[in-house]
Amino acid sequence: MATHLRITGIVQGVGYRASFDAEARRLNLSGWVRNRRDGSVEALVDGPAEAIENIIAWSRHGPSLARVTDVHVSIVDSPPPHSGRFEVLPTA
Repeated sequence: MATHLRITGIVQGVGYRASFDAEARRLNLSGWVRNRRDGSVEALVDGPAEAIENIIAWSRHGPSLARVTDVHVSIVDSPPPHSGRFEVLPTA
């Protein structure tokens, strides 16, 4: 089950990507996370439904310095191929 997340609020410059990466790896998810030039963070996560729900719940608060205002969640019908691991991508 692949899911796309778009997280808004104060989510850049607060360690959000690194913390998201660590949480996704802890949950054995694959996919990626990256900053967006508009100030949001974007992620594509793939794995078991329970792990996806856990990362969505985590993303609603993030690390201690983050101030999340919204998490937009959408299911991805045909996720692009990925390496089977989780990674941090450059800003898009």
